[in-house]
Amino acid sequence: MQKLRVESFTISIDGFGSGPNQSLENPLGIGGTNLHQWFYPTEIFQKNVMGKNEGTTGIDNDFAKRGFNNIGAWILGRNMFAPSRGPWLDDNWKGWWGDNPPYHVPVFVLTNHARDPIKMEGGTVFNFVTEGIHTALEHAFDSAEGKDVRIGGGVNVIRQYLNEKLIDEMHLAVSPVLLGSGENLFANIDLISLGYKCTEHVTTENAAHIIIKK
Repeated sequence: MQKLRVESFTISIDGFGSGPNQSLENPLGIGGTNLHQWFYPTEIFQKNVMGKNEGTTGIDNDFAKRGFNNIGAWILGRNMFAPSRGPWLDDNWKGWWGDNPPYHVPVFVLTNHARDPIKMEGGTVFNFVTEGIHTALEHAFDSAEGKDVRIGGGVNVIRQYLNEKLIDEMHLAVSPVLLGSGENLFANIDLISLGYKCTEHVTTENAAHIIIKK
């Protein structure tokens, strides 16, 4: 059975998944890049994102790798695709990742403003969904060819799917960083009432890895 998964989503000790004031210069908000120091050195990041045959192995890399297993489509929020808000004013903007994004499968971007699909190198196709989270999930499952769908973020998108009890499994990495402000993942969300429980937790020098399932 297909699953909707959150993988390698990193939050600070105080629960923030991004910093404040996202911009072109600060895609993850001020201080947001500090959250992912556990992920950047890993072999899977260096290979899939940077195109290099290097990187660290071990527990952090193992958790990062599982996030790419059996994934047939992704769902992203508008903020994960672009720093802009409102109508699309620059059709030349095709994401943060260059000509060959690290997805290599269909990606469904939630937005309030329609835009034609964008075909990229390596099999990535960005599709823009204006009808909400349920429609995006339906399209993603249909496109995934029996595989799972991964939510790449951001915080607001994960919260929407959580509140609808649609997420089957989450891997969260808790980074030893305090952000103080930004977007808090679990503010006013009662995971127990929604039917979720922690099924695994492993700690490394760089992060605490937590698995939450229904």
